[in-house]
Amino acid sequence: MSNNTSQPPRLRLGLPKGSLQDATLEKFSKAGWNITVSSRSYEPYVDDAELSVRLIRAQEIGRYVALGYLDAGLTGHDWIVENGVAGKVHEVGEFVFSKATRQPTRWVLAVPEESPIRTVRDLEGKRIATEVMGLTKSWLRRNKVKADVEFSWGATEVKARELVDAIVDVTETGSSLKANKLRIVDTLLVSTPRLVANRDSWKDPWKRRKVETIAMLLRGAIEAEAKVGLKMNVKAAQLDALLQSLPALRNPTVSSLSQTGWVAVETVIDEAVVREIVPQLKAAGAEGIIEYPLNKVVY
Repeated sequence: MSNNTSQPPRLRLGLPKGSLQDATLEKFSKAGWNITVSSRSYEPYVDDAELSVRLIRAQEIGRYVALGYLDAGLTGHDWIVENGVAGKVHEVGEFVFSKATRQPTRWVLAVPEESPIRTVRDLEGKRIATEVMGLTKSWLRRNKVKADVEFSWGATEVKARELVDAIVDVTETGSSLKANKLRIVDTLLVSTPRLVANRDSWKDPWKRRKVETIAMLLRGAIEAEAKVGLKMNVKAAQLDALLQSLPALRNPTVSSLSQTGWVAVETVIDEAVVREIVPQLKAAGAEGIIEYPLNKVVY
């Protein structure tokens, strides 16, 4: 009698280490995967035997996916462009979340407020510091401007006054640039997180199904963040009037109650309209109104 020691298939998934790490792990938790990070290892624990997770800098994930060291990974569109792997990986989907807001990040050209630089043309012969040298050089070439571009290891905003003429840096709201008395001249690239897959891995039926499942549930978790569920009871005779007067209640679920002449109504709506709609529901005859949070909304 022989023992079957074959290991189950595993998907090698890269997740961003650093500024996006906490937001990413939070989204994966809501999607159904609990990931525990140890300070001693770049391989966190995940409660899924079919997943092997690696925490890697977002700057490197796209390259490792393209090379096949990872089957799939979550990284920014900016780093896919910067590393020149846009045509070498399969883009599964876009996921709009960031470390601070739901806004996309932007790579912008910024200069001190008092700088005479007003357009890209004014950069001719100037020095620019940035972490995205490829993106910056490509942008300058498209605008037919020659300038010196040097790599910045960090604290790029500080260099704008004393060391270089301009910087290309990443921002979500622009508040940090303003705090450093810097002015945005132009936007080079708008970026959002993308789930990408290795092209050979995408051709593997099992790996493709696994990546598609992750994408579906992750998207559902992000969709749920801005929505809530509402439950209420209303007299059956008042149901049509309630639904006609409140168009926000799209395609509700209506079910009978044990109490004759009453129905239960359940729906999903944008959280932003709850404070306006609850008083209207009450005025339209709804009772026992319950609002509850959602983990996932899958369409």
